[in-house]
Amino acid sequence: MFTGLITGVGTVKSVTPLGAGRDARFVIATPDNDVWRHADKQLGASIACSGVCLTVVEAGDDWFAVEASAETLSKTMLERWQPGSRINLEGSLRLGDELGGHLVSGHVDGVAEIISATPENGSTRWVFLLPPDLAPFVAPKGSIAINGVSLTVNEVEGREFGINIIPHTAANTNFSSLQVGDVVNIEIDMLARYVARQLSFKNA
Repeated sequence: MFTGLITGVGTVKSVTPLGAGRDARFVIATPDNDVWRHADKQLGASIACSGVCLTVVEAGDDWFAVEASAETLSKTMLERWQPGSRINLEGSLRLGDELGGHLVSGHVDGVAEIISATPENGSTRWVFLLPPDLAPFVAPKGSIAINGVSLTVNEVEGREFGINIIPHTAANTNFSSLQVGDVVNIEIDMLARYVARQLSFKNA
């Protein structure tokens, strides 16, 4: 489990196709900050990489390697990662850690496209286009994880929703390198997922 509070931005060092090119191995350089200089990157550890929970299969002092299956690549924007891509990093929660964002599982539900980014007072208003199957799960003032960042939804209109990013968040996540037309990983609120599941049985 994670909180959606990013602790650093890493950089993809290399991408190696596996399994006839259907799977992939990524080597990720960790940021040079206090959290990641002392981070526990032991084999088997879970790290949220732009919102995707991945397992460490190898690690060094300032890097770690993960592998992603074809299923993960098809449901996320990891297939677009290339050397130099900047990704948000968060280590998994430990018992007793403060929960400052919202509970994030690292199980990405799909991707959304950025359709606008407009300065608004001291922040930036970002608007995203959701795939049709995810749109019903996003509600105004609800929680959502975008590339692993815990955020509050401002408004929803059809398949579009908007959020505001303050300068601190932009400077400490990969929002600083995103552009209109890019796609991002989306994890809907866990509560919305289970409510929808219960309603599907009730309606059946």
